[in-house]
Amino acid sequence: MKKTANKLVLTLGMLVLTTSCTATSNSGDNVQQPNKATKVTNSTTETLIKVDGSSTVYPITQAVVKAYLANPENKSQVKVSISGTGGGFEKFCIGEIDINNASRPISESEMAACKKNGISYMELPIAFDALTIAVNPQNNWAKDITVAELKKIWEPAAEGKITKWNQVRASWPNRPIKLYGAGDKSGTFDYFTEAIVGTAKASRKDYIGSEDDEVLVAGINKDPDALGYFGYAYYEANKDKLKVVAVNNGKGAVVPSPETVENAKYQPLSRPLFIYVNLWSSQNKTVVYNFADFYIKNATKTASSVGYVPLSEEAYKLDYVHLYQGKVGTVFAGKSEFDLTLTELLRKQKAF
Repeated sequence: MKKTANKLVLTLGMLVLTTSCTATSNSGDNVQQPNKATKVTNSTTETLIKVDGSSTVYPITQAVVKAYLANPENKSQVKVSISGTGGGFEKFCIGEIDINNASRPISESEMAACKKNGISYMELPIAFDALTIAVNPQNNWAKDITVAELKKIWEPAAEGKITKWNQVRASWPNRPIKLYGAGDKSGTFDYFTEAIVGTAKASRKDYIGSEDDEVLVAGINKDPDALGYFGYAYYEANKDKLKVVAVNNGKGAVVPSPETVENAKYQPLSRPLFIYVNLWSSQNKTVVYNFADFYIKNATKTASSVGYVPLSEEAYKLDYVHLYQGKVGTVFAGKSEFDLTLTELLRKQKAF
């Protein structure tokens, strides 16, 4: 299987190396909207690239798709949906989609599902995120919060018990606390619960949850007593509607930003973002390869443009090499790693 896969990718790679993947500019055409499956196209051909998964990664993929389709030589359709990292992997591991946007590494159970169904995948890191804690702009008391306080709010034992702000910190007001967070099919949910509570998927259930970060932003914006968490790009795009809360992990309160992620100061809520690519389930293998190749080559500027932290030039070169060589598998052994830095991620890619 692997020999065949490598032969296929090498053939595709030679094709891509002889063509240009530089996109031309475009105005407002083919813009996708969150909250729904969307299809964008500049062609009437039947070639179709299917993408699903994380709403956190969605802004990057959305921007890449727009740039990709701005080039009239890319005669294909791209359908992008949001069902959360886990929801996307459910489809990916049975061959329904070509690419899964993921805000965490593939899990052991997902690896087993892919193996059972004969699905090969390439793991391509594309940016770093700062998982952001946000409150309503009217909130004038929660300027920072500790990791221990976050655990106190979100652990399963808090359900129905920690319901007011002053139960979290005595100096905070005697007001109800309304919680907004990721849905249980979201990679953000998996990462946040493991990083903060200590066990993946261990969370109170009496909160408003969604796999779509736009829903969480809208809820917090309308609720003066709200507190929630989601990807940094959604805060960056809605600064006028939200107030960020600095996180203290015992080394002082730190606000999320590209700088604090790059300097490894915003921990444990900094995390890598991925796309998982399956060339072999699609009838349009060359098209999927071309799109993945274009994605990697444009990831630096695209990640920055939507508020995420780009990887190093060397990291993207390794992504390209892995794609070109058909490097199948994962370096994360089915688990997220916390306090991971940009440099440490590069080391893992090199060891792949």
